Amino acid sequence: MKFQNILDRLPYSDPFLFVDELSELSEDNVVGSYLFKEDAYFYKGHFKDNPITPGVILTECMAQIGLVCLGIYLSNKNSTSDISESNNAKIALSSTNVNFSKPVFPGEKVTVTAVKDYFRFNKLQCKVKMENEKGETVCSGTISGMLINKDL
Repeated sequence: MKFQNILDRLPYSDPFLFVDELSELSEDNVVGSYLFKEDAYFYKGHFKDNPITPGVILTECMAQIGLVCLGIYLSNKNSTSDISESNNAKIALSSTNVNFSKPVFPGEKVTVTAVKDYFRFNKLQCKVKMENEKGETVCSGTISGMLINKDL
């Protein structure tokens, strides 16, 4: 699988991993996807008899693909980074500004596109957009985070 080295370094596991694959990755952007499984734990009770994916989970999916995957890639490319090539690299979410346009239902696959605004002093900010399989924007906004070494 292309980009498997980035996916292997993600600091998440099931049931809190919201990245299935990456299809594009460069110094300026990342594109990845995730299929929201029908039996996911967060659908139970959200909403009763009409489950939809919680906004916080959609935001987390965008952050994992658009911030963490891109951050890991950039930390490897940035030779001056304190966390370059480190297996201890972690991304700490620092801010989000997300607008929600459409619901995501159990069994839907989404695609996240993130474009880097800036990456300096180990802080990464990206414009992110999530689309459903019809190409409709589900949510979009800006997400920022800090790349840190847990040994520091």
